[in-house]
Amino acid sequence: MGKIRVRTLGDEEQEQVEKNEVKKKHEAKKTVKAPGMKGGERVVSVGPTEEELEALEKQEEIPQEAPKEEKEKTKKVREQKEFHSKKYQTLLTQVDRTKTYTIKEALELLAKLQRSSFDETVELHINTLSSGVSGQITLPHGTGKVTRVAIATDAVIAEIEKGIINFDVLIAEPEMMPKLAKVAKVLGPRGLMPNPKNGTIAPKPEEVAKKFEGGQINFKTEAKAPIIHLTVGKMSMGAEKLTENIEAFVTAIKKSNIVNVTIKSTMSPGLKIQI
Repeated sequence: MGKIRVRTLGDEEQEQVEKNEVKKKHEAKKTVKAPGMKGGERVVSVGPTEEELEALEKQEEIPQEAPKEEKEKTKKVREQKEFHSKKYQTLLTQVDRTKTYTIKEALELLAKLQRSSFDETVELHINTLSSGVSGQITLPHGTGKVTRVAIATDAVIAEIEKGIINFDVLIAEPEMMPKLAKVAKVLGPRGLMPNPKNGTIAPKPEEVAKKFEGGQINFKTEAKAPIIHLTVGKMSMGAEKLTENIEAFVTAIKKSNIVNVTIKSTMSPGLKIQI
């Protein structure tokens, strides 16, 4: 017969006392004494272990990567520096970026900034108060560039479909517009799609073509920004003719619509000018 364990009265109470003591000892190992506390007072330790602290110190020593925005900004500045040549950087030192030049001063400075063997084009970049500014103008002295004008025909549309565009302005009769719809994705982004607002849709396209060949220019703000890019002539035209062309553009766009104007030649930095 196996051993028989006999429990006497009071054994359960004794066992419970022993369990409580073991539990208290176990909890005491998890507590620490905080500075300034009285004897016997304890707080439970919830901080990181020594191993965790060492890991955190090592992590702090690892250099953190720069935020994405800062990296992109640094990359953009670096690309701009690499894009412009040393000659351009030298020309930039001759320009006062804080100054707003008169038209006369700007054209005189542009003449000094020429650095190419070809006859550079003079450009205006006009910021307007809002989008939707558009119109037509025939410059008093032209742009110094021959305007290539085409009239929409089946043959011209076939060339456009092949990616061949040999014109600066496209004139169309109203009846041709449905046929031009299939190349609208090609012409639209280039600003070449015939439009009644700029006078390139007409029942007599031959007459309109003569006007554009004679120097008539359409202008309008970009689709996504209130800015107009214009060609006002060639440097070889001289300051007097260029000035008259610039003033004609400002009059056509209206000063009340203009925020600021920048002038530049093909290879030069931009100059802010008074209007």
